[in-house]
Amino acid sequence: MRIIGIVILIFSFLVALALGAQNQGIVNFNYLLAQGEFKLSMLLGIIFGLGFLLGWVACGTLYLKARFSANSLKKKVNRQQKELDQLRVDPVKEH
Repeated sequence: MRIIGIVILIFSFLVALALGAQNQGIVNFNYLLAQGEFKLSMLLGIIFGLGFLLGWVACGTLYLKARFSANSLKKKVNRQQKELDQLRVDPVKEH
């Protein structure tokens, strides 16, 4: 599954490069505080790269959050399993 993801990623970059090579026109780009004239290929590359980076950060933080949660739950299960095993060995004495 990991290989398929890498192939799709490489294919996406190649498509972005192909689109950029075919679009050499100058465009006006109005952003929040100013505007600028950029080559369309450069603008496509920057936007694609920023989108990729933003997606990577978003998915990475969600992955790390899930990973930390899973690790803490595993520790809790192990601790409870040890306690249960100890109670099975030494049953509770009733008065």
